[in-house]
Amino acid sequence: MNGGVTPDPTPFPLDRLTSRGAPDAPALTAGAETLSYAELESEVGQVAAALLAQGLKPGDRIASWMGKTKLACVLPLAAARAGLVHVPVNPVLKRAQAAHILADSGAKLLIANEARLNSLEAGDRSEASLTSLEQWQPGQEALPQSLHDPDELAALLYTSGSTGKPKGVMLSHANLWLGAVSVADYLGLSLKDRTLAVLPLAFDYGQNQLLSTWAAGGHAIAFDYLLPRDVVRAVGRHDVTVLAGVPPLWIQLAEADWSKGEDASLRTLTNSGGHLPETVFRKLRSLFPEARVHLMYGLTEAFRSTSLDPALAEEHPDSVGTAIPFVEVMIVREDGSEAAPDEEGELVHAGPLVAQGYWNDPGKTGERFKPAPSFSRCGGRAVWSGDRAVRGKDGLIRFRGRDDAMIKVSGNRLSPTEIEEAALASGAVNEVLAIGAKDERLGQAVKLIAVAKGAGAEAHLRAYFARELPAYMQPKEIVWRDALPLSPNGKIDRAAIVKEFA
Repeated sequence: MNGGVTPDPTPFPLDRLTSRGAPDAPALTAGAETLSYAELESEVGQVAAALLAQGLKPGDRIASWMGKTKLACVLPLAAARAGLVHVPVNPVLKRAQAAHILADSGAKLLIANEARLNSLEAGDRSEASLTSLEQWQPGQEALPQSLHDPDELAALLYTSGSTGKPKGVMLSHANLWLGAVSVADYLGLSLKDRTLAVLPLAFDYGQNQLLSTWAAGGHAIAFDYLLPRDVVRAVGRHDVTVLAGVPPLWIQLAEADWSKGEDASLRTLTNSGGHLPETVFRKLRSLFPEARVHLMYGLTEAFRSTSLDPALAEEHPDSVGTAIPFVEVMIVREDGSEAAPDEEGELVHAGPLVAQGYWNDPGKTGERFKPAPSFSRCGGRAVWSGDRAVRGKDGLIRFRGRDDAMIKVSGNRLSPTEIEEAALASGAVNEVLAIGAKDERLGQAVKLIAVAKGAGAEAHLRAYFARELPAYMQPKEIVWRDALPLSPNGKIDRAAIVKEFA
């Protein structure tokens, strides 16, 4: 932690993050515009007022579907100030995925650029009215800082499970506030830091790039990139000190050309969203010897669980460290008792960063959010991750694997069922099963095992996926079979397929 000082555990309404920096200090750069903390406060108040002018009521959900514009960065605070629930939609998602999120969340308003709005078909908008980014105007008046109960719902972040379509994780003001304060503390962020926010803001990890920087009074620089070289140039152009990434991005950046000294300002690098290969970690340490590398573990249902002290990373790059501030992490046996040192068990997370559950899904909520083990210090409701881990005799936690069938591509958690449903909807296959196959650059890649429906099935299927799904959901390989194996109960035998291919 930062100087060994325990951060303030008192949560506040999320929109008060605008008060964490000096009024004239830079808070946000988006495109060619930079806002000071005073200007960020004004913008948040004006956007909040404009949202309520749309006829929205407290508790209504409002969705955004855009890149890292100024509005996209301000909306998490502005919606919270207005008493609304922000539902960010990843800009790489296409029509069908966005339509599911709109319908499931019951969003009353969608703000997106005109091209995305025009891609929606009849019925996709559900109950939402549509407002184009190009026509958006903040209000003339500004709402003052709110007095909302920190336990009120502030955001729905959609994440995939092992079955079905993505589910909305319910996050309160307190969840997001304390997550921002915790990260700012253990990363040692300060008002001197400049964070290049390259990860999608629809991810908890991505959104926290902004929130934790503001919690420390620092300067967040919103940045969308096409190529790794774009990131290298932006780091040099903005004298970036903090950079967060997922393993595929770090692999690319480790291979990039930094010979012009663009890295001179880097001081803090963070990895989550999957295990960082040791060879890549070593390369980053060699490239950026002055930077601290934080290896972390988290899940949307509890935001962030652990971080490895950079001083220990050189000797223990296989570890994800220990619990971060406000978090209790336990390794639990199947009988609910605490696992012994070096004994594998399920990773269970307790404390105030635990989300409120899944939106409109009490069944799935009950499966994942359950009472903490009897030996828990925090007690209350905990997230039972389904992930396998061990705590070594050295006190460090090491991730072992996932119990479920999730596929993780470039830090994106994918539901096999969602991919399978899309394949079936294409009309190109009779039966299909999606699994994750190891991939050196992506962590995992999607592999389909399918039974074709007529000639030309592969070309038809790939054309459909290219049209309907984002790139990270598209299969790297398709294996065609005459039939898929069945289990004794007549279902497709996923375990047999995984054993054969994964």
